[in-house]
Amino acid sequence: MTFTPPPVFTTRPTLTGTFGMTASTHWLATASAQAILERGGNAFDAAVAGGFVLHVVEPHLNGPGGDLVGIFATAADPATPVVLMGQGPAPAGATIEHYRGLGLELVPGAGGLAAAVPGSVDAWLTLLRDHGTWELGDILASAIGYAREGHPLLAQASATIGRVAGLFREHWPSSAELWMPEGRVPAPGTLVRNPAYADVLQSLVAAGRGIRDEGPVGRIARIDAALREWRSGRVAQAAAAFLATPHRHSDGRDHRGVIEASDFADFEAGYDTPVTIEFRGHNIAKAGAWTQGPALLQTLRILDGHDEIDPSTEAGAHVVLEALKLALADRDAYYGDGDVPLDVLLSEEYATARRAQIGDSASQDWRPGSVPGRSPFRPRLRSAGADAASGLGEPTIDRSGRTRGDTCHIDVVDRWGNMIAVTPSGGWLQSSPTIPDLGFCLGTRLQMMWLDASSPAALRPGARPRTTLTPTLVLRDGQPVMALGTPGGDQQEQWQVPVLLRMLVGGYSAQQAIDAPSLHTTALVDSFWPRGWTPAGVFVEDRLGESVITGLERRGHSVTRAGDWSLGRVSAVGRDAGTGLVWAAANPRGMQGYAAGR
Repeated sequence: MTFTPPPVFTTRPTLTGTFGMTASTHWLATASAQAILERGGNAFDAAVAGGFVLHVVEPHLNGPGGDLVGIFATAADPATPVVLMGQGPAPAGATIEHYRGLGLELVPGAGGLAAAVPGSVDAWLTLLRDHGTWELGDILASAIGYAREGHPLLAQASATIGRVAGLFREHWPSSAELWMPEGRVPAPGTLVRNPAYADVLQSLVAAGRGIRDEGPVGRIARIDAALREWRSGRVAQAAAAFLATPHRHSDGRDHRGVIEASDFADFEAGYDTPVTIEFRGHNIAKAGAWTQGPALLQTLRILDGHDEIDPSTEAGAHVVLEALKLALADRDAYYGDGDVPLDVLLSEEYATARRAQIGDSASQDWRPGSVPGRSPFRPRLRSAGADAASGLGEPTIDRSGRTRGDTCHIDVVDRWGNMIAVTPSGGWLQSSPTIPDLGFCLGTRLQMMWLDASSPAALRPGARPRTTLTPTLVLRDGQPVMALGTPGGDQQEQWQVPVLLRMLVGGYSAQQAIDAPSLHTTALVDSFWPRGWTPAGVFVEDRLGESVITGLERRGHSVTRAGDWSLGRVSAVGRDAGTGLVWAAANPRGMQGYAAGR
């Protein structure tokens, strides 16, 4: 097996050093996190600081009303990866009967009915309490500063506001007041402020000010006080009261939300045991089947026994796409917050059977595998237009309220060997109306649940939506060597697979692998409303090459050329356990993601 040689030149170097590294989807988050490392904080302190900055500077990609999934290993126990579970569940009032009674066939893609219990803030605070070392006020200082004093609006954020301007003016006036304060869409680079969210963050710090103990016990108690304030204080009360008023949803009608303050109080973020497989001498760790994470593991299992897996060649790209289609069909047939047969789905015997289903031509069918004693859930396959399925650019929304969300990402490694990757998302500024007292809206993760009780991802109170958020941790010989992830919804696994193949099999450096041309299939059941499906659809970067692209077309793939630099927004950090050298690499697409370190 040979791989296409890595490029001689990259858009930027893979950073290397001995102190610590950060990579994220926004330079201000990267800088804020790295500043914590420089002042003695560990990787977890840094990730939390950067994560709260992402809430402020990428409001079209994530927010405090959203959710996150993280995966990490500590220097104290490097061989044991841990999942940070920041995915809130469906509220107590979110039942299939209620939504069906409103005449809905799907959970809406925008509006309060789609709001899961927010999990992001709870998870960040929990991580800081349990694995960080810094005081909350110091960690939040950068985010509070950017929210109160302002930050330059991204071009993509301005474009997103432009797409929803009509909806904001006509139906969501509180969102118009925050994001269009002068009645018009702010231009890219405009200094934008969010004093209401700055007040929320300061209230979390203030919740612990009465605790005088200056030691570690006092620090933990102060963070616990902030958690109680988040779960039961002004945020929970204001969010529930505001969304009780009917407002426009993506079905073109007005509904009230079902979330209550008690739903906030009943949820606590925490930790989960990852799912792992061995691949080419490495241990790949992902969150469980309440995410789409095991689909990456299934894909690697299928590819591990195949000779053609170089995504830069026609044969390799074809095999990678077909393996992804099989794994993602299993995702939609079997994954959810419950009893998922991962022992079968990740077995070598199952992978062998699935591998045999890959032919020389593009499959045109949705093909989940056969699991003994299980009947695969078969969702209705709805035709999706090219724009709806492309995964290109930032979130889009049309005048009916149809939304497509995107995501951000942060990775940190420190000099002690702590390593973490976190993918925060949800609570996009276009998810639902802004809650005026809070400066943010709630998310729409419930759109990933089905109004069909036979689905393993069926809507039910207390169940977590099967999220697309899916960071990755790679270990070798019991030591974490790489943490990575990407925005991209259904494309997150798909954009990580070529990077992992090029690094673990092809010998590419991290930056070479991230810069290399990417691709993904749209022959899957879209996780986002209105849940479309495009048989044989493939998006490729033009840099993949004319011979590869036309070869895929000859094989029956319906190829869309997406431009030279448009697919894949992976960032990564790593550490060589033998030398102690640390490294970082970031995505150049969109001129927004950066790595920093020394």
